[in-house]
Amino acid sequence: MRRVLRWWPLLGLLGLGIGVWLWLDRPVELAGTRVRAGRALDLVYATGFVEPRQPVAVASRITAPVTAVLVREGDRVARGQPLVRLDAGDQEQTIAQLRAQTVQAEQAERRALTLFDKGFLAAAGRDNAVAAARAARAAERAARERLGQTVLTAGIAGVVLRHDVEPGDLAAPNRTLMTLGDPADLRVTATVDERDIPQVRTGQRALMSSDAFPGRVFAGQVRDITPGGDPDQRAFRVRIDPPAGSPLPVGLTLEVNIVVAERPRALLVPAGAVEDGQVWLVENGRARRRRVAVGIAGGEQIEIRRGIAAGACVLAAPPEGLRDGARVTVAGC
Repeated sequence: MRRVLRWWPLLGLLGLGIGVWLWLDRPVELAGTRVRAGRALDLVYATGFVEPRQPVAVASRITAPVTAVLVREGDRVARGQPLVRLDAGDQEQTIAQLRAQTVQAEQAERRALTLFDKGFLAAAGRDNAVAAARAARAAERAARERLGQTVLTAGIAGVVLRHDVEPGDLAAPNRTLMTLGDPADLRVTATVDERDIPQVRTGQRALMSSDAFPGRVFAGQVRDITPGGDPDQRAFRVRIDPPAGSPLPVGLTLEVNIVVAERPRALLVPAGAVEDGQVWLVENGRARRRRVAVGIAGGEQIEIRRGIAAGACVLAAPPEGLRDGARVTVAGC
């Protein structure tokens, strides 16, 4: 009986060790997911706005008060149609003064030619009179042309998209009074970060969205890339053709995603499943670390190019400290 009692402490320690081992090796409950085949998109993000393909700014070539505005926003105009009239009083007064100077210069020219023909005036005197008359006529002609600039006309046939002038305003060469364009011929101008511009090419698809059209995505195509960037913004402008007949109004801001790479049958896993080029694969109830080659990385999904097969079970968000070979139970696979 004493010999049996001696073994009880050893049996107790052995049982405790087995219990600790079983507790340490108990299955950890984790979330998993199957590797699936799907479309992988590599996107370049940008912001953009809708504008006419050929916007025309209407500005005055002279400084003068505005006397009349002949059109309003939304009006359709023909090429050459008057849009704005400016005060011509100063120009008319200038023309009258220059006309008087022209008359005097031409009278002096005629006298000089008569005296030269009779031999009473040297050639130099005749040439000076002729040159003075020519200069006076040119000055009067230029003033009359400026008088025509007091009526601002449409340079294209289109629609008045923006109207920033009222009677009484002062028109000047550095001030845009109106913007004309064709709302049926639009483009999207997007600003792309200079770090991303090497990936952008003409012909690529662009996916555009706006809060004004919730749930809708408009597919466009990259048409042009400006050859020079903006060093202050560190960005380049990219012109995108919107879909034909789209309801996008001029001036609308858009979120733009340019598709720079696309694979229709890529192997995809959640972005959180990949860390340092590795995933945790679940095989026979055990977590196994596996190195993989990744491809296109999106915001929510990452493409796996090599290392695991479609249908394999991976941990969606492996916890820190997980041991290779640890027993796991997985929900989702």
